[in-house]
Order: sequence, then structure tokens, then C-alpha cells
Amino acid sequence: MAGQQQWLGDIALSHFRSHKLLNQPLDGRPVAIFGPNGAGKTNILEAVSLLSPGRGLRRATADDLSRKPEALGWKVSATLNSPHRTHEIAMRAEAGASRVVTIDEKTAPQVALGRIAQILWLVPAMDRLWIEGAGERRRFLDRITLSFQPNHAEAVLSYDKAMRERNRLLKDHVRDAHWYLALEGQMAKSGAEIHRNRIDALSLLAKAQSNAKTAFPAADLTLIEGEENIGFDEASLREVLANNRPNDLRAGRTLVGPHRSDVAALFAAKGIDARQCSTGEQKALLISLILSNARALATLNDAPPIILLDEVAAHLDDNRRAALYDEITAIGAQAFMTGTGVELFAEMKGRAQALYVSESGGLSETKEVDL
Repeated sequence: MAGQQQWLGDIALSHFRSHKLLNQPLDGRPVAIFGPNGAGKTNILEAVSLLSPGRGLRRATADDLSRKPEALGWKVSATLNSPHRTHEIAMRAEAGASRVVTIDEKTAPQVALGRIAQILWLVPAMDRLWIEGAGERRRFLDRITLSFQPNHAEAVLSYDKAMRERNRLLKDHVRDAHWYLALEGQMAKSGAEIHRNRIDALSLLAKAQSNAKTAFPAADLTLIEGEENIGFDEASLREVLANNRPNDLRAGRTLVGPHRSDVAALFAAKGIDARQCSTGEQKALLISLILSNARALATLNDAPPIILLDEVAAHLDDNRRAALYDEITAIGAQAFMTGTGVELFAEMKGRAQALYVSESGGLSETKEVDL
């Protein structure tokens, strides 16, 4: 285990997805999780992802996380160690109820998790990031931004709440300007903060990529504001929201603002748009960004984040796979990685814990083994 590190000392699951009960001690090294498809490997990663703000790597509702057929509710708990202190985190949801977060036995909002835990992830669903709609790329960028700036979550929530209320007025064809002023003021204030945070995050990523010697290609990211001639400072946003009300009234929704932004990526070495790259190159670019995010956080916080990599090894050749493991080790991150076969993690022998996950009758069983 690295001297300066953020890591989970244990993870416990109760009636979570396919896991009826799991209590797994961890020692800070990367964790290789292997077993057949459908055994419950990704469910462990999803549980870890819930220790950060939001709905986790599958963006599931609280009810979806409960083990069936019991549907009794669920609980995830872990000990989070950092260079400065240790936190006991727990998250639970009773049947039909919203999830509840506790930090050191005190109830806390989900956004508070971002102040104590940085968790990054890459899952197979993200492989189509560069060719899907802008919404997925915004979420990807906002996850990165949140890792650098925990208050970003509050800015996004504030903006979204005000925009929903404004959209209700638009759908009801309310034309009195007085109804809009306070909402647009809040959207302008939060929207300007969102934009600043995103720009700062892209700058930190670019610096981390330029300073790294890596087997994975660098990606040049650009924030696309969507509409030309729109400023993203508070005063400009307030003005453009007011001026665009006639168009928004016709559409019944807000058509301008940071919720419409997009992210473009360029394969730097080849000068090719990520959308035009091969599937393998697109995957390598994503891995490069996750690793750069981790390096930047390690520099800022004196400790690397926790990294979740679902089925990542299966899509890499032997050289790239070995390079990925070497980079994770060099960063000093506790990375949770899944794969179907133990052979995918052979290069991690002596450098990782290994968990074998099997399934019988819809119930996952986990045991620690040697690589």
C-alpha cells in the first residue's frame, strides 16, 4: 500500500443486487475481480461508485439496487482511508424509500461524499461516448469536474432546479417577465459557475496529459458551448436567457445555457476527431483521460483517487494491458478491475488482491484467491 493514498479498508454489502451478504477486507492494493459473466462482479464496482455523489455507475434508482426477490432494501458501507483521516461511510435504502447517506454515523447529503472521496470509473457503456449524444459527454465531463471541485454538484443541482421551474412556466405559456427574473438570475449565477468549473477541469486534464509519459494516446478536449455569440459569465447568461424567452416559449423548454454544451475530443498525435477513430483508439483515449484525471487528483490532493475499471482488460492487447497495470501501480491508486478470467490479471501477480465471484441460484458468492 502506498504511503499517501485514498483507499477502502473494507467494503460490505447487504441485499445489494445479487449479493445477499459480502464483507470484504481490503489492503489498499488494486483489486482484481474475476469470474463468469453474470456472477456479480460489476455489482461490487457499482456499490463502490455509490460512495461518491450521484446515482453510481449505472445511474440506478434506489429500488433497482435491492436484491430480488426479497426487495427488503439494501445497504453499502465502507471504511475510507485518506492521508489525513478515516471515514466510515454507509448508504442504505429501505424498500420503496430514498437512499440515506451517513458519514461517521451522521446523516449527510450526497454532495458531501464529494468532499471526502474521489472515485473515477470507466464502464463498457462509455465505449460509445464519442459517437453518442451530447448528454453523455456532458455527464462524463461533469464527473471529472466534480472530482476536482466538489461544489460543482451543488451548482448543477441549483441550475437544474431553477431550469425545471422555468420550463414549467414556458410550458404553461406564462409571458409575464416578473415570473422569470429570479429563476433566470439563479440559472445565470449557477450556470456561470458550472462553465468555469468545466473549463478549469479541462485545463487540469490537459496539464496532466502533457506531463505524462504513457502508452495511451492523449486526447485534446474542447468545450463546445452550442450557440455562437453567447457569453457564459453571469451577466451574459442572464441577458441571453431573457432575450431567448420567445424562442423558449415556442419550444416549451430552455434552449440555451450550459445544459446544452458538448465536448469534442481530438486524438492529439493523429489530429483525428475521436468520432472518426477506431473502436480500439476510442477506448484507449478514454483510458488515457481516466488516468490523467487520476494523476491530476494525486497532485492536487497528495493522494490518488479510487478507480473503477469494468471489463477494461478484455479490450486491450497484452502490451496495453500490462502498460495499464504499470500505470495504475505507478499512480498508487486502489483500482477495482473486473474480467472473466484470472489470466487477464496475470501481470498484476504480487501487486493486487484477487477476488473470485461465482453465482448460484441468483446469489453471488465471493472469495479471495491468489493470482
